[in-house]
Amino acid sequence: MARKRKLARGVAVVGGGLTKLGLFKDRNCKDFFAEAYTEMVNSVDKGIDPKDIDAVYVGNFTNDFFVKQSHWAPIIADLLGNVPKPVTRTEGACASSALAFREGVLAIASGMYDIVLVGGFEQMSKCSTEEVAEGLAMAASPYEVAAGFTFPGVFGTMATAYFAKYGATREALFNVTIKSHNNAPLNPKAQFPMTVRDFMNARIERSKKKAEPVPAWKDEKAYLADPAANPPVAWPMHLFDCCPISDGAACMLLVAEDMARNFTDVPIHVAGLGQGSGYSLHAKKDLTSYEATRAAGNAAYEMSGLTPNDIQFSEVHDCFSIAELVTMEDLGFVKPGQAHRAVADGMTRLDGPRPINTSGGLKSKGHPVGATGVAQLYEVWTQLRGQAGNRQVPNPNLRIGAAHNLGGTGGTCTFTILERR
Repeated sequence: MARKRKLARGVAVVGGGLTKLGLFKDRNCKDFFAEAYTEMVNSVDKGIDPKDIDAVYVGNFTNDFFVKQSHWAPIIADLLGNVPKPVTRTEGACASSALAFREGVLAIASGMYDIVLVGGFEQMSKCSTEEVAEGLAMAASPYEVAAGFTFPGVFGTMATAYFAKYGATREALFNVTIKSHNNAPLNPKAQFPMTVRDFMNARIERSKKKAEPVPAWKDEKAYLADPAANPPVAWPMHLFDCCPISDGAACMLLVAEDMARNFTDVPIHVAGLGQGSGYSLHAKKDLTSYEATRAAGNAAYEMSGLTPNDIQFSEVHDCFSIAELVTMEDLGFVKPGQAHRAVADGMTRLDGPRPINTSGGLKSKGHPVGATGVAQLYEVWTQLRGQAGNRQVPNPNLRIGAAHNLGGTGGTCTFTILERR
């Protein structure tokens, strides 16, 4: 019988920082991380002396390729004045900084450290789109690369399988995209703070100014269905189904639970922590599910003693719109085949019964891959503290949120449950 896994020592989040996400070719990763770090320090209600930080874990996927610089841990140590304390880089493709968070939690739970900084960063804008595609493909399996599968192709295959199995159509993807873009303008850190209707109206105005025929889209779905406005990338994935190239950084301060009140009166506790691995596409038994997500979810639920029904809101890895639907099912939020109906019914809207990607998600907030895991957790932390402003989940008893982060084509997954007690 498998042993039930628990943290030997409780861990809480007492501070966080996130840069605005976007394309910033004139800046560098040290700038990004310093900005996120400064916000984190200022967010600690009762203050933090940086000299008290015992260790740092930072996630970065492939700045080795994107900016031709590796060995980032000592660079960050020098930046923060942390020398000679330990700073460790973690890599798990898009889940790189979620792994940094996990390692920080385990380091405190073990009793090794009391105060740990975790974070992540990435700069993708210094490369061309073709180079970014090549760099990201380094996270795919050799079999997928040999077959010519880039990430849009992988998720396009998943969407095609999902449609065939459950009778969904591209309208299901439209619903995910429209919902995420409705949240993004409420997030000052979002890369694309525009609704789909904003994009549609801008296109109409541009046509008028150029004295071109004015498109007669009746609504957002008509706009997304028009290949002239939303061209195909890898069927059925179209432009608005895909997350952007992004730069940015995020960080959070973790402390032992028994000392959390020294830093804030509103600590957010780590309730559950899970990680899983998955097969490459050629070996998967089901193209409409991720075994890594199911494993990570089960582990976090077991540790926390919670069930999917207890998760009041979540950030999930929507690098492509289909991923959000599949993740909802793998995490048990809905039954298999029901996610596309649940989204259509408004379940995941900001004012719905189970909001998902209140930040705008990777699709609209942005996806600087090495920073994404902690950026998602930053959103959950912000919501649980009631500090999300206009995008605050309208639930006066908000207590439990979670973040799901997927690396590569599903090879690495983390699921983390945070709780306000």
